[in-house]
Amino acid sequence: MENEKKFLGLIEKGIRENWERPAYSDYDGSTLLYKDFAKKIAELHIILEAMDVQKGDKIALCGRNCTNWAVTFFSVMTYGAVVTTILHDFNGESVENIVNHCDAKVFFVNEHVWEKVDPLKIPAVEKIMLLDDFSIIKSNSQKLNRVCSELPMEFNKKYPKGFTQDDINFHDEQPEELALINYTSGTTSNPKGVMLPYRSLWSNTEFAIKEIPFVSAGDGLVSMLPMAHMYGLAFEILLSLAKGCHVHFLTRLPSPQIIMNAFQKVKPTLIIAVPLIIEKIITGKVFPELNKQPVKTLLKIPIVKERIYAKVRAQLMSVFGGQLIELVIGGAALNPEVGDFLTRIKFPYTVGYGMTECGPLVSYEYWETYRATSCGTPVDRMEVYIDSSDPRKETGEIVVKGDNVMLGYYKSPEATAEVMKEDGWLRTGDLGVMDDSNFIYIRGRSKSMILGPSGQNIYPEEVEQVLSNTDYIAESIVVDRGEGKLHALVYLDEDALKKSNIPTDASSLEKLIQAEIDEVNKRLPKYSIIRGFTIRDKEFEKTPKRSIKRFLYN
Repeated sequence: MENEKKFLGLIEKGIRENWERPAYSDYDGSTLLYKDFAKKIAELHIILEAMDVQKGDKIALCGRNCTNWAVTFFSVMTYGAVVTTILHDFNGESVENIVNHCDAKVFFVNEHVWEKVDPLKIPAVEKIMLLDDFSIIKSNSQKLNRVCSELPMEFNKKYPKGFTQDDINFHDEQPEELALINYTSGTTSNPKGVMLPYRSLWSNTEFAIKEIPFVSAGDGLVSMLPMAHMYGLAFEILLSLAKGCHVHFLTRLPSPQIIMNAFQKVKPTLIIAVPLIIEKIITGKVFPELNKQPVKTLLKIPIVKERIYAKVRAQLMSVFGGQLIELVIGGAALNPEVGDFLTRIKFPYTVGYGMTECGPLVSYEYWETYRATSCGTPVDRMEVYIDSSDPRKETGEIVVKGDNVMLGYYKSPEATAEVMKEDGWLRTGDLGVMDDSNFIYIRGRSKSMILGPSGQNIYPEEVEQVLSNTDYIAESIVVDRGEGKLHALVYLDEDALKKSNIPTDASSLEKLIQAEIDEVNKRLPKYSIIRGFTIRDKEFEKTPKRSIKRFLYN
């Protein structure tokens, strides 16, 4: 395959050049070398062929980060089918909605996800296979059953002289060809699937290869973010594979201790994180120590202050494994106080900006030239402008165009038309300004997305829609009360209360709404369950169009 502007060419090159190096390891589990990874892909190609998968068919993939997830993802793509990635912590109804919406012919799923899914509600799926061990759950094909039971024999028949680098055979992509559908939500019956072409994956990966040169073949990297999100997928997985790195999957929702232990073991040069991780460390551990006496007083003495900052920086570097060159923070805005402190102690961090619709990168800047409170400058092959009369001073919507931008939303031309202009410009829904050096500063989000504790996107409107379907809640607003903990502000349906003769004393209403929310939480992913609520005694303020003025309640 010609590597020029070919995403799969970058992946093939990474595999060939790092044949004997380790590629993937599960936490406290086995390790695949790059040559093993290539062989696993070839084995799964045989299985996909037996499934009668054709180029362009949709294949759904839902499971925790693990080696088998990565094998399946790249096997599907290198075969020429379209992979559809689904967050594993969606509830069963959401997974079913997405599998149906994307027209999946085959479904690869972790056992813990499959337990939540009703097979009768995804009738169009012809074959279902467990990611845990690649065993068959559903198949109407005797050929598939035979091939899976005799896979070593089938593999030897196809590669009688053994599998070598010369046997790698990947799909020959076209730049505008659909490669991936990424679903960032699925709670409603009309989920949105972002259609990313191969040019977007190539452009993002090519930028990372060139602009993150300190990541080298053989480097270790800890995969913490969900691979079903483009942020984690692009820079923990795609970059690493193209560079020949060794990715360590934590395989389950990682505790802070597991993450810290992994850093000490792997000693990564690059860490990709959401703000919550670094904010917890700084606000929970560093700031309390600096506010104690005599340190608080000593910080007023310039020479001593620099020594204290140097010590804190060294301790933080040690926490992250001791060989960190850059910590990239994305997914949401970093607490300004934390960002200012990291800048003052010269900690090697930067903040990038992106969105799933750009696969995901819009802007980035290396930490040494990064400007505090910004989110970097536009990346290669992307243009950005601020839709305001004075983009340097007056906040306006951030509008982008370039190779990274999606094809549109799957089977949703109306939603696509809302954000994409005919000339290719994409309205991000985010508000900001851009200085004379093209550094972007986000001032707010017209979208109301909340970042979950492990990097998940939480769309409060979807949670509110579920709340509105309860018997006694007329209106609601879901807000973030810190660390991704959701709190519901609710206004009750007075007519429904009267019809049901519900007591209206405070204690009775509290018990009633708690029971309602307990039921709602059963329908939501764990990361978006409602942790608390407040009952309002009057309606929310509305716009002339009767939309709630959400910004008044955040």
